Amino acid sequence: MSEHHGSCHCGRVRLTLRDTPTEAGECNCSICRRNGGLWHYCAPAALTVEGDGVAYQQGDRALDLWHCPTCGCTTHWTPTDLAYPRVGINLRMFDPALWHDLPRRLIDGASY
Repeated sequence: MSEHHGSCHCGRVRLTLRDTPTEAGECNCSICRRNGGLWHYCAPAALTVEGDGVAYQQGDRALDLWHCPTCGCTTHWTPTDLAYPRVGINLRMFDPALWHDLPRRLIDGASY
């Protein structure tokens, strides 16, 4: 199993991903198009987050969108329903070698 390490710009929030992405999701919802997230989705057990991020909930309040309180980078999201079996990780927090050549899947979040 591969481990990939990433962080926000200042390093206050650190991510360990125990999964290797095969594609990257680009969402056009109002917040994703503003923060430029490039998403990988996985089981919560495949991600470890260290540091003290801040959560933001929008719209239907189904997700906590986490960002660093110091540098502002959006790092990941977690579901507010703990039974939901996946999280989203912003691949841009990792070395571009991990995500640069991945196929992109367009997600029409603006239509939901």
